[in-house]
Amino acid sequence: MARTGLTRVVLAAVCVLAMNLPTHAAEHVTFKNGFEQDCVRHEIVGDKVRLYFAGKGTDVNFQDLSADSVLRVEEVADAPVIADVPPVTVATKAASAELTKAEMKEMLAHAGDSHNIDADLLASVVRAESGGQVKAVSRTGAKGLMQLMPGTANEMGVQDAFRPEQNIAGGTAYLDALLTRYHDNVVKALAAYNAGPGAVDKYHGVPPYRETQAYVARVIREFNRRKQMALVARTQ
Repeated sequence: MARTGLTRVVLAAVCVLAMNLPTHAAEHVTFKNGFEQDCVRHEIVGDKVRLYFAGKGTDVNFQDLSADSVLRVEEVADAPVIADVPPVTVATKAASAELTKAEMKEMLAHAGDSHNIDADLLASVVRAESGGQVKAVSRTGAKGLMQLMPGTANEMGVQDAFRPEQNIAGGTAYLDALLTRYHDNVVKALAAYNAGPGAVDKYHGVPPYRETQAYVARVIREFNRRKQMALVARTQ
C-alpha cells in the first residue's frame, strides 16, 4: 500500500498557512469541458492557471493549464474557527500515563516511514481524534489514539485497538489507503477519515458536514503549528 518517493502530505497544510486561510480546506475547479478537479490552491501565471496539489512538497506538485479552460474555482469548505480540542471521548484515568511523548513520537515516526506519510500529519490526526488518549472511546465506538472503528480495525489487521503500536499502525495504513484512493489529496483523505469515503465521493470533496469541515481544519491547523514550531527551532 505504501509508495516510494518524497514524503507526502506537506503541501496542503503549508499552502493553507501561506495563504493565511487556516480554515479553508481546498479549492474545487470546474473546467469548461465539464471536467472537475480538486486542488490545494491556484494562482494565475501569465495566460495559465497553476493548480497546486498535495503530495510532494511546497510548490513542487502543480500543473499549468490554459486560463481559458477554467470555468470557475470554488472553495470546497470554509469551516468555522473552533478551539483545538479533541472529540468527546471516554478514557480511563490511567490512559495518559500509558504512553510517553517519546514513545508516541517514535511510533508515529516508524509508521510514517513505513507508509511515506509525514509523522507530523499523523500526530495532528492523533491530537484531533483522541487528544493522545490511548483508551479513548467515542460515542460511536471508535477506539484508541487514531479512533478506529471496529470494522476498520479488523480490515487493517488490528487485533487490539487499545494497543498504541497496533492502533497507530492501523490508522496510518488506513490513511495511506485513503491518500492512495484520492491521489494524495490530503484534504479529501482527511475528510474521508472522518466522514467515510462514501460521503467524500458523493460530494466530490469535503462533505457539507460541520463536524467534518471543522475536523479537516483542525488537523491542518495543528499540522501548520507543528511545522511553524520546527521552523522557529531551526532558526534559533
